[in-house]
Formats: sequence, C-alpha cells, structure tokens
Amino acid sequence: MSGAGIGDGYAPEGFRTGFIAIVGRPNVGKSTLLNRLVGQKISIVSRKAQTTRHRVTGILSTADAQFVFVDTPGFQTHHSNALNRSMNRTVTRALQEVDLVLLVIEAGRFNEDDRRVVALLPAEAKVVLVINKVDRLEDKQQLLPFIARMQEVREFSEIVPVSAERGSNLDELVRAIRPFLPVASPIYGEDDITDRSERFLASEFLREKLFRLLGDELPYGMTVEIEKFETEGRLRRIHAAIIVDKAGHKGIVIGKGGERLKRISSEARVELEQLFDGKVYLEVWVKVRSGWTDDERALKSLGYD
Repeated sequence: MSGAGIGDGYAPEGFRTGFIAIVGRPNVGKSTLLNRLVGQKISIVSRKAQTTRHRVTGILSTADAQFVFVDTPGFQTHHSNALNRSMNRTVTRALQEVDLVLLVIEAGRFNEDDRRVVALLPAEAKVVLVINKVDRLEDKQQLLPFIARMQEVREFSEIVPVSAERGSNLDELVRAIRPFLPVASPIYGEDDITDRSERFLASEFLREKLFRLLGDELPYGMTVEIEKFETEGRLRRIHAAIIVDKAGHKGIVIGKGGERLKRISSEARVELEQLFDGKVYLEVWVKVRSGWTDDERALKSLGYD
C-alpha cells in the first residue's frame, strides 16, 4: 500500500509536504473524513466508540502538495485501563509530531468531551476546526451562530464546515490546509495511500466486521491478531485469531452453529479482496486471553504502542 523511501522524484518549486493529525472525541467522523480525503477506505468505521484504536496514516498527493493525514483514536476520558492509556498516548504523541491539527466536531454540538480534547491541544499548535455532519443540521441557519460560538473557544487557524459522509466541501478543506504545510519534497510515492502494512489492514478490516455484526453484543475486550500472512502472487493467505477477554465471549463471536463467525470472515474477505485487488484465503478462529486489555506486555505483543 506504500512505497517506502519513495520521495526523491521531481517536485515543482513551492511543493509542500506535511503531517496533519485528525483529532476529536469518539464518533465525530474522523475515520470517515480520512477515508474521503484519501479516496479509499483505509481506516475502519462504525458507530461504536473506540473503533479506531491505532494511529492510521492516509496519504493524499496532489500536483502541488502531499498531505499525510494521521487518524487517531478518539481521546478516552471515561475509562482508565492499559488499553485506553495506550490510545491516549497515541493521540498526544501525534499532536507533538505534526505540522497541523484538524479538530473534528459535530455541527451544532460541542460538549464537555469536546472541551477536554481542546484542552489537550498544545497552545502553540496550528488548529483547523472541522465542523462535520453539517448535512444533519435540521436548521441550517444555526451554523453561523455555532461558528461564532466556536471562535470563542480558542483561536483557530481556519474553520471549515464539511460533511465527510457525503464528501461535501472537502476540496475547500484541502485548500485551507495546504498553506500550513512546510515547503518540502514528497515523502511517499504519488500513488501511495497509507504507510500501514497489508497485515495491519487485514486485522483492522476483520475487527470492523466484529463491530458491525456483533452490535450491542460486542465484547469490549476484543481485538484481532494476524498469526500468519503469506503472499503467493496475487493470493494472500491470512490466518487470524480474534482475541476475547472472557471465555463467555467466545460463543458470542462464534454464534449458533458457527454462523456468525462464518459471516464475519466472509464479509471481511470480500472487502480485503477489493482492497488488495486479488484473491484472499482467510481462516479465522477465536481465542481467550484473559485480562489483555489491562496488561501492558500483552498490549505490546498485539501491536498497541
């Protein structure tokens, strides 16, 4: 999905390249925004909180700039175990390493969780406020007063209303971002869309199916581990384990007669074949690993920072 080390090609005078963190409380549409900006699904999406648990990078290359977007987990304010601390470290580290921050909020809604995210932003950070889901505002006349209220929260470099779901006004957002990026040659190839490995994307797409197909039964202490990933030409052979925290959760994931696990695997395989543009052999099973969400060593072994 990426060409490591590609960036030595010709770039026109004034070309800009920079890193942009996408932050906000859970469920404001950060991953949907990243996927729309990049033009392909690389960050998983669901209505559940904590869908994004890792830092996911999306790359948009244009004729005069390369935008390296960093999608971060929603900052966790209500729980304090090792998993949530790991996700919060991912957010704070991203804020220190980027050229610009996109703070995403919902149109007409700014609550205490949003305020906590604003409080995390470094005082010197350049921040573009992205007001998402403007298409859901029942009274569009409320948008201007809402923008005026947000201008009192902190000094934003720009304020851009969008609908990530519909792809509305994203060209304007890209235009607003470009001047804040440093003049520099591209880091990645012009066709790259992420620096994440296919192995990582396979685990994320499978985890998304768990979010979507388990609904309210979804166990909090659940993740995916890719145990084997082999490429034979255009065929990928993937062996994946769904890790649950409690023995009682195993049956929830498998379902009656194994039907739920079959559907999860089948839908994930179809999306992975589209993403990788080739055949995928996907074998999935469920394992119990008690207490992994509060075990720093287990989290590191599962790829959490």
